[in-house]
Amino acid sequence: MMVKHLNTFKTPTIIIGAPRSGTNMLRDILTKIPGFGTWPCDEINYIWRHGNMRYPSDVFPAELATPRVINFIRGKFEKLAKKQKVEHIIEKTCANSLRVDFVDRIFPNAKYIFIVRDGIDVVASAVKRWKAKLDLIYVLKKARYIPVLDIPFYASRYLYNRGFRLFSVDKKLSFWGPKLDNMKDILRENTLEEVCAMQWKESILRAENSFSCIDSNRVYTIRYEDFVRDPKDQLKKILCEFMCLDEAKYYSLNTFNNISQSSIGKGYKDLNQEQINLLKLLLNETLNKFGYLNKGQD
Repeated sequence: MMVKHLNTFKTPTIIIGAPRSGTNMLRDILTKIPGFGTWPCDEINYIWRHGNMRYPSDVFPAELATPRVINFIRGKFEKLAKKQKVEHIIEKTCANSLRVDFVDRIFPNAKYIFIVRDGIDVVASAVKRWKAKLDLIYVLKKARYIPVLDIPFYASRYLYNRGFRLFSVDKKLSFWGPKLDNMKDILRENTLEEVCAMQWKESILRAENSFSCIDSNRVYTIRYEDFVRDPKDQLKKILCEFMCLDEAKYYSLNTFNNISQSSIGKGYKDLNQEQINLLKLLLNETLNKFGYLNKGQD
């Protein structure tokens, strides 16, 4: 099957990051800009997994991006751009941090914004999402984008996940966030905090490894903490230096009213010292690599 050429919208910008790292915040700010669009739901993992929905994890090798899969996903982006009449599509699905090579085969000229946050803060926030109650509006928004033929599969998974939480002793879901290789074993053998730590670690290390093989002009790395402390300057760098947009358009923006620094260091308050010490042992090398090991609340 021939792969179609992209010709109806400019190269997409794909936000890559572990869950609870500020990916939603960054997408929402960027899509307030005229000419920028995205899906009216949290993530589109259903679209990214079409054709591979039964693959056991979100760690897709690039080879899973077959011509049929490429045409399907590109078509969804093109349809959205046409419907919203925009030139720039901003996409954020956290599971993509585990499969950047797959994504890059689909969009070989894509630009990536790689956002990283302190793993301790991420774990504390992610634990809450694992135990979150049903948000029907949230679910329905995402369900609209399930490919029709995939609906029975995802419906059964959703019912199982919610049923699992109902009868679970610690009231957690059977799965949440990026699905790692051997996820069942990981869940069985580790505490929830350790599972969240592994999700954070695998997400950013796999993404970083993939980005090392991609032209640096297509990748912009930013720390969550730096962004929320000075969102105006950081957004200017993203738009004007990385995306090469008109600086005059940037100065007309007023999108920073809801940006807060209050979540910096929150994990160190929400988790007890024993949990923090255990997580630091587990994440020592990765925290240090990204400048967080001795930062405390950064």
